[in-house]
Amino acid sequence: MKGRIFLILFGLPFFGIGVWMLWSIGSAFTDAWQMQSWQPMEARLIQAGYNSHSGDDSYTYEAYATYAYNIGGQEFTSDRVSITAGADNIGDYQQDMGRNLSAAFSRGEAITIYVDPDDPREAIIDRDLRWGLIGFKSIFLFVFGGAGLGLIIWAFRATKQKDTSAPVYRDQPWLVNDEWQTPTVRSNSKKTMYFTWGFAAFWNLVSAPLPFLMFDEVVEKENYAALLGLLFPLVGIWLVVWAVRSTLEWRRFGPAPVTLDPYPGALDGHVGGTIEVNLPYDSSANIMLTLTNVHSYVTGTGKNRSRQEKAKWQDKQVAHTESGPKGTRLSFRFDVPAGLTESDADQSADAYHLWRLNLKADLPGVDIDRNYEIPVYATGEESRHISSRAIESARNLTDQMDDLAVRNAVQLQSGIGGKEMLYPAGRNIGPALAGLIVGAVFSAIGWYMIVLEEQGIFGNIFAAIFAGVGLLAILGSLYSVLNSLQVIKDATEIRAVRRILGIPIKRASIRCNELVRFSKDTSFKSQSGNKHVVHYSIFAEDRNGQKIIVGEGFKGASEANAAIRFLTLEFGLTPQEDEAAAGSDMEFNILTADN
Repeated sequence: MKGRIFLILFGLPFFGIGVWMLWSIGSAFTDAWQMQSWQPMEARLIQAGYNSHSGDDSYTYEAYATYAYNIGGQEFTSDRVSITAGADNIGDYQQDMGRNLSAAFSRGEAITIYVDPDDPREAIIDRDLRWGLIGFKSIFLFVFGGAGLGLIIWAFRATKQKDTSAPVYRDQPWLVNDEWQTPTVRSNSKKTMYFTWGFAAFWNLVSAPLPFLMFDEVVEKENYAALLGLLFPLVGIWLVVWAVRSTLEWRRFGPAPVTLDPYPGALDGHVGGTIEVNLPYDSSANIMLTLTNVHSYVTGTGKNRSRQEKAKWQDKQVAHTESGPKGTRLSFRFDVPAGLTESDADQSADAYHLWRLNLKADLPGVDIDRNYEIPVYATGEESRHISSRAIESARNLTDQMDDLAVRNAVQLQSGIGGKEMLYPAGRNIGPALAGLIVGAVFSAIGWYMIVLEEQGIFGNIFAAIFAGVGLLAILGSLYSVLNSLQVIKDATEIRAVRRILGIPIKRASIRCNELVRFSKDTSFKSQSGNKHVVHYSIFAEDRNGQKIIVGEGFKGASEANAAIRFLTLEFGLTPQEDEAAAGSDMEFNILTADN
């Protein structure tokens, strides 16, 4: 109860600012509409100009004028210049208006004003709306007012905090989460749809004043660098497109909840279930499911706090499809190793672990792309109601796709001396290009701050750090796209040679009669939004524990397993699954002549 009261009290001032801005904007539109019927006439200026006011870190300006006008032989005076009174620094409106009025006053020229025919005492010089100022106030309306309203609504809708020490939660900790009360878990698609529309509205309202401000900068001041501001409205257009696509996706496929079997999903057991999708059944459709163990945490302090995610483990498979009551029923089952982290039911903390199931398929028209945050705990349970034959069929198809991906990634050659596998340069061109762009932007900003801007010592240090981060990103991206890995097996040993632009920089080898296993381990993770791709490397290990890398860049655990099968087959080695392998690595012992 105290938490609710605090949220309401905290949100009220923000909501009050929003209401104030709503009243200000509404009054401006009402006045502008009413003033369209006011009559124009000439007036004589008594005084005119503009005043400047200094604040803590900026100046504001206010145009002023006193003018006299005659109606029916009676003289009136007024000092209203524009619809919105008060000082501001939105554009150059106040300075320009003040200079023009001051110039007219010094030349003794008459000016045009607009007078209320029903009340001659009411007059104004400029009856047009200032769209830049309207846009600026809209930011406060939607950002502050929206934040305050959201906090108040959240306070009223917040559920009572649960006593996690209760016996039921000790035995079944997933029940702390209100969305995990039953085996059926909904996706975040509807929340994503609302979020995209909210964020698109927020972004476009914030950037709404830019075109009006840019017009003055580009047309009147010929400041063409201001055209960079067009990026913000363009991003706003893209956000609207994103919101429309999210809406179409939701309307086409419906809620599509997942029903877990077992419930909850199990470490050292199965994570499986079924999903009913509003999609006409098509036996040829390949719908991919990806399961990821994610660590979500907050970095930074104060206003620099931000939430980050890091993938710990990942696997993927093609879903088994069959006709269902809503069109298509999907079945899946992942074998999840022990040693991974359980889900945290309370996902309001600064750091917690989660398991995310992603459903994705490229279809004619709108694609389906759903995320489910599901409970996974160390129960060791297995699926009871999912057909093993259906899962085996889907797993075979997944293996075929993984085998094809591995063979496309590796250039295999056979010669008199043995076999050679080449992971060529240029295989990471997509991520490298993105890294180069980000690095170039950081370096350019840092260079601009150092060379073209007058910075103090601390400013130059900050700029140098900015440029250094960009340079490291560029170098890392160049390395990822220019390096190659050559793996050679002859009669006596396996050799791995790393090259950059064809120049060897590292060599390693293992004797074949000492080789005991191939294993996989995560090499790096890439991320786009909440979509993660865990890349695995393959290692050959000898009896002494020495490891050399023999493969890299495989996406997900299943593709890495396919790479191990490929290596053992092409190198003429017989794999035997190591039942004692722990953690997330599925290892293969190697049977050699000496074994």
